[in-house]
Amino acid sequence: MLYPLFDLLRQDLVNPLISIGIKFKYCQIMSYQLVWFKRDLRCEDHAALVEAAKLGPVRCIYVLEPTLWLQPDVSLQHFEFIRECLQDLDAQLRLRGGTIEIHVGELTEVLHKIWQTSPFLGLHSHEETGNGFTYARDQEVSKWCNSHGINWGEYPQFGVVRALKNRNGWQSSWEKHMEASLHRLPRIQFWEKNCVTQYLTPSLMQAPKHLTHNPPARQRGGRSIAVKTLNGFLQERSMSYRGGISSPLSAPDACSRLSVYLSYGCLSIREVVQATNKELLQTPPYEGRKKSGLTAFKSRLYWHCHFIQKLESEPEIEWQNMHRGYDGLRENEFNNDYFNALKEGRTGWPMVDACVIMLRETGWLNFRMRAMLVSVAAYPLWLHWRPVGEWLATQFLDYEPGIHWSQLQMQSGTTGINLTRVYNPIKQAMDHDPKGFFVRKWLPHLRQIPDTWLFEPWKMPQELQNDIGIYVGKDIPEPILDIVMATKISKNRLHSRRNQSEVKADKQLVIEKHASRAKGNDRQKSKVKAKEISPQLTLEF
Repeated sequence: MLYPLFDLLRQDLVNPLISIGIKFKYCQIMSYQLVWFKRDLRCEDHAALVEAAKLGPVRCIYVLEPTLWLQPDVSLQHFEFIRECLQDLDAQLRLRGGTIEIHVGELTEVLHKIWQTSPFLGLHSHEETGNGFTYARDQEVSKWCNSHGINWGEYPQFGVVRALKNRNGWQSSWEKHMEASLHRLPRIQFWEKNCVTQYLTPSLMQAPKHLTHNPPARQRGGRSIAVKTLNGFLQERSMSYRGGISSPLSAPDACSRLSVYLSYGCLSIREVVQATNKELLQTPPYEGRKKSGLTAFKSRLYWHCHFIQKLESEPEIEWQNMHRGYDGLRENEFNNDYFNALKEGRTGWPMVDACVIMLRETGWLNFRMRAMLVSVAAYPLWLHWRPVGEWLATQFLDYEPGIHWSQLQMQSGTTGINLTRVYNPIKQAMDHDPKGFFVRKWLPHLRQIPDTWLFEPWKMPQELQNDIGIYVGKDIPEPILDIVMATKISKNRLHSRRNQSEVKADKQLVIEKHASRAKGNDRQKSKVKAKEISPQLTLEF
């Protein structure tokens, strides 16, 4: 089949006058820019929308890709959150005279259908550092655009640099991006056929029937809620940030709760950084706790992009060890019984099981408890990070691939450049839930257990079990293994691999590619030292 333009050119040979008239009409038809929304569900500081609007009429689309929703890292909560975001986005576009069209199909098929019906001059979208599927899909989109002579404008979404050769100078690049002026939306002229009556709207979106897991207490989507959450944190909740984000008791309020809104682009990270700087300047010196909290929060925004850059620079770390010297360490010994016990919240370690239940019910967990879950999976349970990561991706509403996979590897010890971090769930419970409020909230069957035995109920004397009528092994699961012994064995196995000469030799390669650079060391290329922060599974800050 000939493309529309080729059809018109062919008519030159038939009737030049007719051809001129048709070409004029054709140019009118295709005189619009197509804006493809992905994980950037907002109008404000939206580079793709702004740049497209400068060139003429725009048409805004979101594509429901069937294959994307078959991936192992998605769940119903992600779909419903996106739908809520699209409803909010659609309302904002309507105020400006446009709408967001929802198309269903594989991306290049949708583009081709649109092109055949109403050709467009250019495609605009933000760069995406996503999973393996979106990486391959974007390659196909690039091929399609090239074959059709379409210019595809891609714009940075975060402080992440595409085609980065090394980390030297990356921090300066991040700072430059964050200091740049926000993209202010001009008056938009929408394509005349961009009307709600012809296309599927967000309210009519139907989730694929195979999707499951939509926590009843999860956060709701949309920029309107995101802005309220940001303002509430900056003005009030930031006072509790320092010292409040580690405990699962205080973290729900002390944490910013912005991670999911950054993951799906309801907010741009640049506007969050600039709003934080503005609040810092306006905060008087005597409000030391608030200033300290805002400063710590801003630091984590930097690390947010630092970790996404790892996946951008090496997409393979989604499925293979960052340091290949750790291949085969856990892959061939995966214990499904242990994995199922972890997923079902019946490991027998109360703090672990309570965290799993909270995550199941809310789609959220604070960073330290996330790190503890992965630590338990990686060390005493000796589970490979990939299946664990797929499961957690479906559980975390704020799943951000770039941060998720590099953090899972860091916590599992397969980056080769980080210290071994092992979290004992009993100690974590004593440190962050000393009165047992958190454990008792999420594990009602433990509410009658005295404080002395709450975090190690398997040690309860038989007489006490008889008195309260609750029995270990019947009403309370026994620990699936001896955590002290299992952790010791696993750490020895990891360190044995780490101490091998060939593994040590390849460590520098990982440092050169992925480690952070202290400011001022940009020219010391041969003496780069890895500087990583404490684990913060996915990007919750």
